[in-house]
Amino acid sequence: MTALYYTLGVVIFIVAILASIGLHELGHMIPAKKFGGKVTQYFIGFGPTVWSKRVGETEYGVKGVPLGGYVKIVGMLPPQKGTDRLRESSTGLFTQLISDARAAEAEHVQPGDEDRLFYKMSWWKKVVVMAGGPTVNLLIAFGIFLVVFATYGNPGDVRISPVVDHVEACVVPADEDGRVCTPSDPVSPAKLAGLQVGDRITAFNGTEITGWKQLQSLIRANDNGAAKITVLRDGAEQVLTTNTTVALRPTSETDDTKIQVGFLGFTPHAALGTGGPLYTVEQMGTMTKQTVVALGSLPVKVFGVAKAIVGAEPRDPQGPVSIVGGGRLAGETVSQAAFPLTDKAVFLLMLIAGFNFFIGMFNFIPLLPLDGGHIAGALWEAARRAFARLRGRPDPGYVDVAKLLPIAYVVASALLVMGVVLIVGDLVVPVHLYS
Repeated sequence: MTALYYTLGVVIFIVAILASIGLHELGHMIPAKKFGGKVTQYFIGFGPTVWSKRVGETEYGVKGVPLGGYVKIVGMLPPQKGTDRLRESSTGLFTQLISDARAAEAEHVQPGDEDRLFYKMSWWKKVVVMAGGPTVNLLIAFGIFLVVFATYGNPGDVRISPVVDHVEACVVPADEDGRVCTPSDPVSPAKLAGLQVGDRITAFNGTEITGWKQLQSLIRANDNGAAKITVLRDGAEQVLTTNTTVALRPTSETDDTKIQVGFLGFTPHAALGTGGPLYTVEQMGTMTKQTVVALGSLPVKVFGVAKAIVGAEPRDPQGPVSIVGGGRLAGETVSQAAFPLTDKAVFLLMLIAGFNFFIGMFNFIPLLPLDGGHIAGALWEAARRAFARLRGRPDPGYVDVAKLLPIAYVVASALLVMGVVLIVGDLVVPVHLYS
């Protein structure tokens, strides 16, 4: 049964990602057709064709490698201008690649297509067409985040308050945390003080409490000193007294290093942040900043995965994963018998939303062959034409993105290498959420 649930989790994730890819490509195709552009192909996947059907002038289909998708919009690359013909007739590697790419593009142009070519569109239409794909991914992420945040809560926004959620009966060593108390274990100071579930701590040794972190710091700094605890219980304040004890505890939730600190012995109340559209936008703004930082360090992170593959260092559990790794994480979560169904569903939704958010942000990077590269070219075209008008000069015309193909080939090669490294890493040294 565990294997069945694991497979179910993987299938759900893969199908969701393929659906997201399909919607991404629709985000390009629909506005392209609305603006009069000619779209000859709409495919999910790469490699050999598994299935296809032509409807009108567009061939729709599925290919064998489900690692992306594409739409073919005729006229993405403009023909050579007069001065370029001489320059691109040389035998240089990159100039020959540019010339070959132009020739391949020209083969798709049929008589009557002259006014339907992408490069002839207005700059703002180009922006809409190219931004449509990643925008769809961001909207998918927004929709999923909104539903989760408004109902279940945000797992990434845990809010801890100075309210007693559980009182420890005794003091046990940190490395034995969770075990049943024995007669030799000392009674916890919280129990001796008479703390009860639901008590809100409003002051500690005369200091007004404004949040959990402040209270935790005061308790830890109190060592084994006297503690006067003011609590709000059933609408009335009460003062409880005890002595904190010294215990070995981790320095933080993310650091297992243990030190001797003051210890009271209760668990604070933790709740997930919730909210509607504005809250979701705010959280996605924070995610955007984090994603930009993550994208800047992506090559280094992928290199770390490569070193993990050869055994030079352990795999970073917080590092990037491919769609293969995402599928494994989905399968592991769904197959966990101890997890409630709701938690499994939320994890899958957050995983799918996270992938969509990253795909959307990644595609806005202003480098070819990514969508952001074409957007940058269109914006540069608009700026150049506006500048020419201001100076009373002739219209400089469209931006020739074909000249940037050498950069596109380098970027595409780098993306291919990073993608292969991540997939191999997810197969050889996968990230596990559960031991």
